[in-house]
Amino acid sequence: MQQKIRGKAFVLGDDIDTDQIIPARHLVYSLTNDEERRFYGRFALSGVPATAAGLPDGGVPFTAANAFRSEYKIIVAGKNFGCGSSREHAPAALQIAGVQAIIATSYARIFYRNAVDGGFLIPYESREDLTEMVHTGDDIGIDHDTNEMRNLTRGQTFAMNPLGDVAEIVAAGGIFEYARRAGLMS
Repeated sequence: MQQKIRGKAFVLGDDIDTDQIIPARHLVYSLTNDEERRFYGRFALSGVPATAAGLPDGGVPFTAANAFRSEYKIIVAGKNFGCGSSREHAPAALQIAGVQAIIATSYARIFYRNAVDGGFLIPYESREDLTEMVHTGDDIGIDHDTNEMRNLTRGQTFAMNPLGDVAEIVAAGGIFEYARRAGLMS
């Protein structure tokens, strides 16, 4: 797991559900076939209504037309991120699109577990709602050692909750690889 992550932020509101993260109509692609897998990146967050991005212009696309990866590496969201169905395709789609971390005030439990257990991305919890203090396109830095998020565009620093044991699981690449390394399974 990277100790520091830096990239552009994509800001979302509250209650972003798994069907907004990857709409069911795009679940036809295989996660194990590299040629098909990349389409999850193209359609990641394609179900989010423009108003959910909370921007004056009604929102910006997460992935440019005909692209398979997004220019945004960090998602900043409100509460209950990843609510809805239990599909592990949601954190996988975000990872395939290039997301390395999400910072939200809270997560739906199943999304959080899928993100961690699959080693897809790092789900940080902010101590306050950052959706009004960060704007889509802001340059963000995350320091795992200090549990801080820095908005480099606006010169602000915010505290995040420590990841605890979750950090080791994500760093290993998921729960099964963590268990193998820890000698819990062969």
